[in-house]
Amino acid sequence: MVKRNRNIEKVQPSYLFVDINQRKKAHIDANPDSNLISLGIGDTVLPLFDELAADLSTYAKNLGTFEGYSGYPDWNGPAPLREAIANAFYKDTCITADDIIVSDGSKPDLARMQLLFGDQTTVAVQNPVYPAYVDDSVISGKTGEYDPEKGQYKGIVYMPCTVGNNFFPDLNVERTDLIYFCSPNNPTGAVATREQLTELVNFALKNKSVVIFDSAYREFISDDKLPKSIYEIPGAEKCAIETSSFSKLVGFTGVRLGWTICPKGIEYDDGKSVFDDWKRVVGTTFNGPSILASAGGLAALSKPEGMKKQIAYYMENAATLRDVLEKKGIACYGGENSPYIWCKIEGKTSWDLFDSLLKANIVCTPGSGFGSCGEGFVRFSCFATHENVAKASKILEEWNP
Repeated sequence: MVKRNRNIEKVQPSYLFVDINQRKKAHIDANPDSNLISLGIGDTVLPLFDELAADLSTYAKNLGTFEGYSGYPDWNGPAPLREAIANAFYKDTCITADDIIVSDGSKPDLARMQLLFGDQTTVAVQNPVYPAYVDDSVISGKTGEYDPEKGQYKGIVYMPCTVGNNFFPDLNVERTDLIYFCSPNNPTGAVATREQLTELVNFALKNKSVVIFDSAYREFISDDKLPKSIYEIPGAEKCAIETSSFSKLVGFTGVRLGWTICPKGIEYDDGKSVFDDWKRVVGTTFNGPSILASAGGLAALSKPEGMKKQIAYYMENAATLRDVLEKKGIACYGGENSPYIWCKIEGKTSWDLFDSLLKANIVCTPGSGFGSCGEGFVRFSCFATHENVAKASKILEEWNP
């Protein structure tokens, strides 16, 4: 019989979302008339803006003609789209269209990226952490067994991100080959300053590490002083791979389109090019991004006002929710340059807060599901309609945790 990948056996079940769904079901069974307001999942709710939907429709119709039909796309995405991404997001950096590889999203790229690095590769992550960074590392064999007492995998360095360090980790840790870093951060909503990212880049250069930088929420940053890309920091082109996405920028969570940048200056310990291997991995495992999604991405970048309006809509939600919570004396973080609000009430566990909010018909996400440093916090997602946020705000005004 065929043997199972031993590393998959190590992956811990996602008790977080299993528990959330079970508790939601129990609540609905006991209160069938309850209308739960979801502020938990980070999924967009607004439809595509009209001009973008029209462009996609026209492109799809043209695929039904000999003149408009197209088969396999370029392996790295259409050149006009790569140029548009470079101009829109990396204009004042050293990054060019040739460094950009378009894909079906940053999450699939994070998984494909594991093929670049040997199974002895060491990994560091922020704590709390977006679960995919850890699970991808486990499945690809880069970790030891799970330690239930610590709630962590052996072989992964967990870097605490707390209120005390402004959610930027103390880099006085043991050296690792890879450092996963997300800014704006999911789940804490924290955004690294230019000084903090400079510290991270210098740390990676000194230790000959590679930073995997996730900038999926980059356009939610409104403060011009805060960097949106790690390539705004000198030297990052020698040590950082950046991945990003159209998912939250224009509501492409279902359309699926993203990109990853792997500068040609990044090298392995033997001096060989990481980009050359990334090109081979992508070309082998992927037939290029959907031509329809790519057309949508190009259309979206040609109409930036539509993207800005959608982001402004969600950030208005964030401002509304944060104002209500802070008026109640609840400690809030994020929600100013990111679509997530990270809240804590002393003396309450994450599940205490979740259950209390569920009784009030609001669904959030318990912070403990993102790691030990998330205990006592809950995450509010601002991806909701104004109507639901208004209803949630009224509930929160009366909420007694």
